[in-house]
Order: sequence, then C-alpha cells, then structure tokens
Amino acid sequence: MIEIEVKIRIKNIKSHKEKILSLGANPEKERFYEENTLYDFPSQHLYKKRQALRLRRMNKKTFLTFKGPPQKSRKFKIREEYETEVKNEKQLKKILKSLGLVPVFNYKKYRTIYRKKHLKICLDETSVGDFIELEGKRNEIVKFAKTIGALKKDFITQDYIQLIKKEMDKNQKGPE
Repeated sequence: MIEIEVKIRIKNIKSHKEKILSLGANPEKERFYEENTLYDFPSQHLYKKRQALRLRRMNKKTFLTFKGPPQKSRKFKIREEYETEVKNEKQLKKILKSLGLVPVFNYKKYRTIYRKKHLKICLDETSVGDFIELEGKRNEIVKFAKTIGALKKDFITQDYIQLIKKEMDKNQKGPE
C-alpha cells in the first residue's frame, strides 16, 4: 500500500478537535496512548536505505509496520507501507532479535483518530508539540488543510523520529 501524508503543527488541540468535528469528520478512535519502537540491524541497514521497521503498541493491540524509502515529493510524505497486527508481542520480539534486529529508537504519543470519507485525520500529542496528521489522497489532504486554515507551506513531511531527534540535537547544543 502507498501511504500519502503530511503533518501540520498546531497550537490548540481542543479548538482543532471542534473544527474537525464541525467539518463533518467522524470520530474513529478516541484519544489513546501509543508507544512506538523502531528496529534496525546494528549496521543500520534499514536506516541507510531510508526504510523503517516499527513495532507500535496501542492499548492492548500491537502492530508491526514496514515503511519503504520516501518517494520524491516536495509537499507530501509518500512511502510504501505494510502493516500487520501482532498476536504475541513477546514472541515477535524474540523473532526480531533472532534475525539480528535491535531496538534503536522509542517514542510515545497520544493520538485521536477521525475520518472524513477516505481521509484519515489524526490529532497527535507528542513530546515535540501537537500536530494534525492527514493521510489520504493529495487533493483531499490539500482541501481539508485549507478548511482548517493551513497552507501547503505549513506541511511537514518529516516523521516524528526526525522531529524528535532534531529537537534533541537543538537541546544538546543549548541556547545560541
């Protein structure tokens, strides 16, 4: 499956939640806690190929996701993505370890999911700020973004790992 998405930084979760609902989006999943762990080989084989293998825990469900390298696009993050639910997380971790994969990065967030036809709208609360993540067809993303007052220049194509690492680097350097 090809995933097309963007993030938009927001200041007020509550007002955006109200706006999303007023625009006819339906709640799909109420606010929940999510923990994400990225796996790679010690040689960073996946990272070097701009690929990702993620284990995501949402409440009592666990999903394993493979993401291919980003495709060329100036305004959208476009990647091949395959995901499956994992019934036994403990055993999967043993499999990953046996294959030589190790956890390389972990991050947590709160997420609320809405749907408007085929457009998936997520409100994400992260350690580096709050975001709306829009996933769907390009024209649906642009149209919905406009209705909430966002422009293409507001689109963020980086993933949360990149945003968190950037913030960590900035904090390590200290004030300028």
